[in-house]
Amino acid sequence: MILCLETITCTLLFLSPFVTTYPAELEKGRRRVVHVMEDDTGAVIVQTAPGKVVTHRGGSITLPCRYHHEPEDIDPNRIRIKWTKVSDAFQFEDVFVALGRQQKAFGSYRGRVSLERAGPGDASFIIHNITLQDYGRYECEVTNDMEDDTGFVNLDLEGVVFPYYPPSGRYKLNYHQAEEVCRQQDAILASHAQLHKAWLEGLDWCNAGWLEDGSVQYPISHPRDQCGHKDSPPGVRNYGYRHKDDERYDAFCFTSNLNGRVYFLKRFKKVNYLEAVKACQRDDAVIAKVGQLYAAWKIQLLDRCEAGWVGDGSIRYPIVNPRARCGGPEPGVRNLGFPDKKFSLYGVYCFRRNSYVQSTQAPKETTTKPANSTRSI
Repeated sequence: MILCLETITCTLLFLSPFVTTYPAELEKGRRRVVHVMEDDTGAVIVQTAPGKVVTHRGGSITLPCRYHHEPEDIDPNRIRIKWTKVSDAFQFEDVFVALGRQQKAFGSYRGRVSLERAGPGDASFIIHNITLQDYGRYECEVTNDMEDDTGFVNLDLEGVVFPYYPPSGRYKLNYHQAEEVCRQQDAILASHAQLHKAWLEGLDWCNAGWLEDGSVQYPISHPRDQCGHKDSPPGVRNYGYRHKDDERYDAFCFTSNLNGRVYFLKRFKKVNYLEAVKACQRDDAVIAKVGQLYAAWKIQLLDRCEAGWVGDGSIRYPIVNPRARCGGPEPGVRNLGFPDKKFSLYGVYCFRRNSYVQSTQAPKETTTKPANSTRSI
């Protein structure tokens, strides 16, 4: 997926005061166009686009970045392009670097990234087979000998934030355990921006949970005394950054679309947890994870007024169109808790992965050195 917004100039850590941000729905399906402007300083000038680019898990995306340098006849093999991911805690992760025709990708990005190279001055970066972990802020750095400049692009994912606590109960997770339980449920810890967006869409949850940056927050749409104070304004309550090892809260997880389908397995009788797991396996599927059920509810609009087992041993069901007999006036994934796995009988939600594998691999990286060059990347 390649997206488009209006032109904007971005020099080192600076955005024009006239930047306009656009709703995500206007950004989808269009190519970002960035017009390069001349500069008299002789430095490298990097331009990126404002706002953010939006895609989904499993898709492909182009992070736009262009540069201009003087003199214009400089050897392109002397231009170094580097992409880095920057976390909310200002930790830097190497993603990709290129010097002339030499290219190298790092870590989980190997085999699925490349430069777009749409023409002179194009440092745009393509990521294939997007994962949940790809979400975040990216830095585009272009270096010409002693001159360099950077621009930033924010990569957002379509998805859903959901609160989570384990069978052991509420406020049982330190930060590292919260990371792990989200991963087990096909999700990652949500960012503040993702939680804030979920709050704008109506998420109301009266228990504090860990976020990706190590802070603890919770969203309140309907103020009440048991959730702060009924006279306080709606918003995302913030406990600040907490001790990651010693303090315990719930978790706010984020997941995106599925490479498959969640469905309620039709059976003549209800089953216990072990029988539910085996029933999905006999149907050439697996028992659905909590994150998969939330993604199916939010993105695939799964609406089923029947309680069923999911992978963590809880009983849940997704409601898109609320009705009186289906758990209240608001849409959402209903949670009936963690009953006895051996003696409690319910239906089951299964997940079947798509049988096809979409070809989204980037060209293999090359390590061929440019002619008459001995410089390393």
